[in-house]
Amino acid sequence: MSDQAVRRPGPPPGGPPAARMMMAGGPPEKLKDFKGSTKRLLAMLKPQRMFVGGALVFGAAGVFLSVLGPYLLGHGTDVIFSGVIGRMLPSGVSKEQAVEQLRAGGENARADLISGVDVVPGQGIDFDRLGQILMWVALIYVGAWIFGVLQGRLTSRAVQAAVYDLRQQVEEKLGRLPLSYFDKQARGEVLSRATNDTDNIAQTLQQTFAQLVTALLMIVGVLGMMFWISPLLALIALVTVPVSILLTTRIGKRSQPQFVAQWKTTGQLNGHIEEMFTGHTLVKVFGRQGEAASVFQEHNERLYASSFRAQFISGLIQPAMMFISNFNYVLVAVIGGLRVASGTLTLGEVQAFIQYSRQFSQPLTQVASMANLVQSGVASAERVFALLDADEQSPEPPVVAMPAVRGRIAFEDVSFRYLPDKPLIEGLNLTVEPGQTVAIVGPTGAGKTTLVNLLMRFYDVTGGRITLDGVDIATMPREQLREQIGMVLQDTWLFGGSISENIGYGADSPSPELIRHAAEAAHVDGFVRTLPDGYDTVLDEEGGNVSAGQKQLVTIARAFLAEPSILILDEATSSVDTRTEVLIQRAMATLRSGRTSFVIAHRLSTIRDADVILVMEDGTIVEQGTHDSLVAAGGAYARLYSAQFAQAVVEVD
Repeated sequence: MSDQAVRRPGPPPGGPPAARMMMAGGPPEKLKDFKGSTKRLLAMLKPQRMFVGGALVFGAAGVFLSVLGPYLLGHGTDVIFSGVIGRMLPSGVSKEQAVEQLRAGGENARADLISGVDVVPGQGIDFDRLGQILMWVALIYVGAWIFGVLQGRLTSRAVQAAVYDLRQQVEEKLGRLPLSYFDKQARGEVLSRATNDTDNIAQTLQQTFAQLVTALLMIVGVLGMMFWISPLLALIALVTVPVSILLTTRIGKRSQPQFVAQWKTTGQLNGHIEEMFTGHTLVKVFGRQGEAASVFQEHNERLYASSFRAQFISGLIQPAMMFISNFNYVLVAVIGGLRVASGTLTLGEVQAFIQYSRQFSQPLTQVASMANLVQSGVASAERVFALLDADEQSPEPPVVAMPAVRGRIAFEDVSFRYLPDKPLIEGLNLTVEPGQTVAIVGPTGAGKTTLVNLLMRFYDVTGGRITLDGVDIATMPREQLREQIGMVLQDTWLFGGSISENIGYGADSPSPELIRHAAEAAHVDGFVRTLPDGYDTVLDEEGGNVSAGQKQLVTIARAFLAEPSILILDEATSSVDTRTEVLIQRAMATLRSGRTSFVIAHRLSTIRDADVILVMEDGTIVEQGTHDSLVAAGGAYARLYSAQFAQAVVEVD
């Protein structure tokens, strides 16, 4: 594990530029394209149009039944009210006669009330009719519930399928992004976009899509019934709509930047946590727990502040809407009561209208309160879309038909730069014959690893070309090229699985015998047999239950198993002891036999037997030759070798 796991430096002279996330707080950013991102988010549901259409149909059916319920209940109330009033009137007279008698007695208000009621004097409550109405109401609400369940199921199916496709797109995109993209992004930030933001999109679509459609349909249906019952009361109820829209818009504009800041800060916090967890050992060794905790606290406080502001500001929508709803309820109740008293409306109609008024306010409140979810989801969607829209590596050319790879590598006038205005390698020429072992040495930042990255096509050259057996590697698909190359890095990588599975990663479905043979060749077999479960010993994702040297041996065994035509060893023995290094060197000599090999090394004693040694400085090969010839020349290599030899003497003394 390198110090970069703990503290990421600025761009080294010979390595890719690295960019830390911005630490300083500032004014919250607004969504760059809220409308466009929303359209793109909804377009994700197009492949699921059948399920979306079914959800809309069931939603509309459920809303229709829900809207019909209060109207029928109003009729039930009228039946009860008519029965109560009818029993209070003398039997044997008609309704009109009863009204005339009341007016003659000076009871005009009571006469107006009875004139608007379907009443039979002397007759009580018609329980048969009331029972029928209640039965229909019960059936209607059961039907609305069934349609709601079906709508929810289809909505979940459509949303989860859409987010499943989105995750697939993100996974495939990560495979097409160039290495330079990851050099400029914190790993935790990338992971946050692929996981947290994607999950937030799923939650937003799940919670808002069905409710939003239902709410809009409910508004239309309820508004139609309100005008059917009383246009005057409907107009009074509509007065509050512009106020609701104005409040929602004003509050939404203030909360939107806070949601952008919330998810941006979430990515920064995840990046810091991932970085600190990866290098937790070095954090403790160098006593940087306080500094790590301080940075965490800074990120956490900014996340708290942005999340609090986002939720608080958007949370103002619901109480504001409730206030408007209650105000609307008072107006409707007062004016409706006066209309009943005047005989213009029945008590059941006013009751139904009040229910519709509540139903009308409820979806408006729902739509308004969903604004925070929508803005949060769109903010996450914009971050994921930015990842999906990132520049990809150059398109893959068609597969090149090649005979058996011999391993002749040629760098022809190669130039490369990580940054357009900072050249690193200029006009490099190098030819490596099949089976040769080429050692690359030089100070840090000289371009040693860059040379290997160009050969692997992790980066493409900016000038010249690199050929494999005379074929320009830029004309070969990367996968076809990398199938010919085995690589062992200084930074070991093991995944959560058994030792056998980690070694077997170097080939497709290798047999246990091949895995064991590779382990023996790389001197893994010896320490594996001392473990309780042998080759079935499960390693954690960081390989923490084996030593650094043992992890390196496992990665070397993986390269043995792959049997590549070209071998790249980047400080592959830096984590093993001297005795094991000697054994590894012997094993690698066997592995390199007949293969073109590139060895990057700082310990010059490990490359004495290389066929060619390249000495690089500032992206240029300043010397090349055998160990003896370079020492005899007394140049840069001789100075490096003498410095290491002198240091070794001092250490021994």
